Amino acid sequence: MTATARLLLGIFASDILPIFVIAGVGFLLARYLAVQVQTLSRVTFHALAPALVFTVLTTSTLSGLEFGRMAAFYALVAASSGVMARLAAIPLRLDRASLSAFLLVVVCSNSGNYGLPVVLLAFGREALTFASVYFVSSAIFSYTGGILLAASGRRSFGQALAGVVRVPAVYGAVAAAIVLAFGLHVPDAIARPIVMLSDAALPLMVLVLGMQLERVAWPARPALVVVASLLSLVATPLAAFGIAHLIGLNGPAMQAGVLQASMPTAVITTILALEFDVDASFVTSVVCVTTLLSPLTLTLLIAYLQTA
Repeated sequence: MTATARLLLGIFASDILPIFVIAGVGFLLARYLAVQVQTLSRVTFHALAPALVFTVLTTSTLSGLEFGRMAAFYALVAASSGVMARLAAIPLRLDRASLSAFLLVVVCSNSGNYGLPVVLLAFGREALTFASVYFVSSAIFSYTGGILLAASGRRSFGQALAGVVRVPAVYGAVAAAIVLAFGLHVPDAIARPIVMLSDAALPLMVLVLGMQLERVAWPARPALVVVASLLSLVATPLAAFGIAHLIGLNGPAMQAGVLQASMPTAVITTILALEFDVDASFVTSVVCVTTLLSPLTLTLLIAYLQTA
């Protein structure tokens, strides 16, 4: 075995495989014990994710400038992936519902359930701080821009913005910002439960990912799925590298940002597609294919980022 092959195998075994082992446990729980993913998903979304974001941000040394730069990085990545998807869709001559679904799966990446654990395993706690900012920015978009894409013009922008108030991770970020801005001390009676909830967040996120994957089906439109998958796993990461250099990201910030931008399609897109009836079978297929292919693309990307 060559040195390169050993390096890639080591990265896969240490940074990617643990995620899929835990996800596999979630898959088996859903398949054979009929454990309901909705309950665990709600626990993660409403209790664990905001605790994780609060803990990571309040224990970091991240400045306001670094926070803003990472949020801007996410916005530029999302915009560039949207533009690439729209241009790629022109020769495909998609109808309105299919176009909404196509844009949705390319723009929305799984920066929570999948991205945060991988960043922590690959690059450590400091990179996780930047990854959390990316995750919060992505969550805000999913419940505004994601809803607008899925609704395909059937709902107002105001209704989409109202969805932000239902994203608890945003409140975790706001609370952390207040604590940091005013130098507040969080009493141990409050801080310790938050830390305990935070410690439970990442493993449960991955369990939920596996349980959600138990529902996916084989692609019904292979060619379209391939195009969407290439945009998500290849084109968007390449764009993310350029954007990172453009706005001056480096070190852990660049590692976390580019890795988050390279994640497979977010599972939440299947929920939005079902809610707004925009080709849910296609969306589910892209989620499945990008997630299954991601160990290969992420292993190569992590290897590059470790030496960059």
